[in-house]
Amino acid sequence: MSTAKIGLKSINLVCVPTVDQDKAIAFYESLGFEKRTDIHMGDGYRWVEVYPPQGLAGIALAPPPPGSGPVEPSDTGITLNTDDIDAAHAGMRELGVDVDAEIMRQGDPVPPMFFFRDPSGHTLLMVEA
Repeated sequence: MSTAKIGLKSINLVCVPTVDQDKAIAFYESLGFEKRTDIHMGDGYRWVEVYPPQGLAGIALAPPPPGSGPVEPSDTGITLNTDDIDAAHAGMRELGVDVDAEIMRQGDPVPPMFFFRDPSGHTLLMVEA
């Protein structure tokens, strides 16, 4: 296997297309995320980044490119971690988040987890770690 020396260090941001950025900000803040970037860039374009309380990677809540059509819900591949999956599941249900009805418990070595959806219908995963 060949590896190139490109200076790659980390992943610090993933982009999730979002039509209603204010609704998405309120959603992620209700989960404990912190909005660190909110920049109006002209032509109605706005760049927003939210970050969890720990860790370095954040989520960019960006509008879709002009002319790209409606935002379709997708599986983001984003995995969030919690120390207490039961408390996270119950808390998110209380907040009205669209969460799976049950926590998946497959036994060792697979940790307990559940899927949930953001206001645009994008799927994320919560894992006890």
